[in-house]
Amino acid sequence: MKHYEKLIELGCFSRCDLVTITGSDAAANSLIHDYLQKGYIERVRRDLYTAISIETKQPVPTRYQIASRLFEDACVSHHSAFEYYGYANQVFYAVYVTTQNRFQSFAYDGVTYHRIAPRYEASVELSGGVRAADLERTVIDSINDFEKIGGLEETLRCLMLIPVLKPDKLLLTLAAYNSGFLYQKSGYLLESLRDSLDLPESFFAECRKHISGSKKYLMKEHNNFVWHEKWRLYAPADIRAITNKGVTDDDAI
Repeated sequence: MKHYEKLIELGCFSRCDLVTITGSDAAANSLIHDYLQKGYIERVRRDLYTAISIETKQPVPTRYQIASRLFEDACVSHHSAFEYYGYANQVFYAVYVTTQNRFQSFAYDGVTYHRIAPRYEASVELSGGVRAADLERTVIDSINDFEKIGGLEETLRCLMLIPVLKPDKLLLTLAAYNSGFLYQKSGYLLESLRDSLDLPESFFAECRKHISGSKKYLMKEHNNFVWHEKWRLYAPADIRAITNKGVTDDDAI
């Protein structure tokens, strides 16, 4: 138990961290072997371990802290970032991690960790051992990828929980993507929530300056879509009506 309290403090750690703590490779290897057998630590994946609480027998770090320790640039993103900020309608059995480092999806403690390849360099929020995409980046990332992660209904429900957004930060993220279609989707979806999100007309005017010249569909499944001339987009007549349906999702807890 000599180093247990330090490991509890770290929560999640690598073998290199253990070498620093114990003073040698041999001591680190011995500690790993001993503590794994005694249940003081568990292996999350190759060269990543987590401390286990003696009282609860559960991992000390949260899923978001574990995700943030996968790589130096690892960042909790998309629906997982909504969860972290408290703006998710559901909590999934998955954590989405944006990182330059490739890894195969893996499961630990009932949660599957998935890699998302970064499309641009962006700022993150760092707090309590968690690196997470900032809220505005999370919004735009989620709108861009809602057909792959979460779905349209869940994304809308997350957006409806957000009290306010910063239009300048939204525009910076949109500019980083440099996608006319994403300006269309973001403008259309956020305009339906503009009052609750406190977004000014100037934000939507800027979005319209960058929209694609061609007609687009909001998503691949487009039954009963109507034409929205302002956004040159085929989409539901009333986007809020989608959230009136019941919530069912196999990935939700």
